[in-house]
Amino acid sequence: MLAGVFLLCFLSDFLLTSRAQYAPDEVTDLPGMTFKPSYRQWSGYLQAGPGKFLHYWFVTSQRDPTKDPVVLWLNGGPGCSSLDGFLSENGPFHVNNDGATLYENEFSWNKYANVLYLESPAGVGYSYSDDQNYKTDDDKVAADNYQALQSFFVKFPNFTLNEFFIFGESYGGIYVPTLSLRVATGQAKINFQGFSVGNGLSSFALNDESLIYFGYYHGLFGEDLWRDLNDNCCNKGGCNFYNSSSDSCKIQVCVCVCVCVCYSGPRLSSVSLNAVPPCINSTAQTNWLNRGDVRKALHIPATLPAWDICSDAVGEEYNILYWTVKDVYLKLLSMGLRALVYNGDTDMACNFLGDQWFVEDLVRAINSEVRSKHPLCGRSIGMNCLICPSFVLRDQQCLDQQSVTTLIVETVFMAYFCAFKLQPPLIVVKSC
Repeated sequence: MLAGVFLLCFLSDFLLTSRAQYAPDEVTDLPGMTFKPSYRQWSGYLQAGPGKFLHYWFVTSQRDPTKDPVVLWLNGGPGCSSLDGFLSENGPFHVNNDGATLYENEFSWNKYANVLYLESPAGVGYSYSDDQNYKTDDDKVAADNYQALQSFFVKFPNFTLNEFFIFGESYGGIYVPTLSLRVATGQAKINFQGFSVGNGLSSFALNDESLIYFGYYHGLFGEDLWRDLNDNCCNKGGCNFYNSSSDSCKIQVCVCVCVCVCYSGPRLSSVSLNAVPPCINSTAQTNWLNRGDVRKALHIPATLPAWDICSDAVGEEYNILYWTVKDVYLKLLSMGLRALVYNGDTDMACNFLGDQWFVEDLVRAINSEVRSKHPLCGRSIGMNCLICPSFVLRDQQCLDQQSVTTLIVETVFMAYFCAFKLQPPLIVVKSC
């Protein structure tokens, strides 16, 4: 009997170990960690091309690593580190203000998923390129990240059977769908199921245009400025705050932006609509990650420079190719992939209203295509043909009960999913 129990325990431990056995990268001890983690973790490098190496940090699920999905997490920038997401947002532990000790995050995503944090592109955080050429663009980043993913599954082959999702935030609104398209159309054997963007940049025009409304709705400026904006930027029921040719409109927008972002440094003429105040205090994370013993525990080469949350070398040379990812979304949705767009209501860099407009624009495009293929769609209340817009679904008379699923994510937002039989599923989220 005891022998049987011993054998069962041995096999259980062996199976878990065999699923992620890249021993040189395993993190067995971390400075400042005063608790015993209930998961395993690895930190090292994934090859993203000749002489190009992206730093990764992989943590297994606290629930069931063998069955739970693998989630890739990408922060944005462009040029900012995904370790900010790990150490201050959704990772299993965060850094205390002393920059020396760690504490457990009770809302960690790895309670339900195996999470891979990737510092991308090369030049960000502890990622590097041998030639130190960090000029890049959206397509190159997607291609490099795709190669890094293949490198990851070579290191951890048994996770290829797990469902795989790509998540990100901020400029990850560009990273995530462009990488998703690479994965969905590529030859690599990855069990790709869907993607998600939180507080993401999906359209520069919609994000910047909505910023003015965001400021007004949040009471950041008053009726006088709002009246001046309408008088100078609006005509025939429509407003253009984003790229108006009117000098008087530009002046009012500039005043609004200065009020909204509390910008006191540059002159008004040098403030752009997408200027936002520094909103991240990464002092604790920076101090901890740059400790010699921490770098050694994470297998960071001693020759690399100090870690910083964002890279000027990457950000200043970055070439933006996608000013909107609408077409990318439409391609992905046509493949039947699951998509989630979610927002909090206080982020001004990538505000919820711009993402809501972006999703509603997708809704119109998809519904138009559906109607062209199915002329009867929308004529009958009982037909599940049309995409559900981003409204709180308290009144469901127009939707079949089986077509609505409600998901509540504690402490962050309430999301409402609409699944349709004649459509690739689209998840639409309204910030609450």
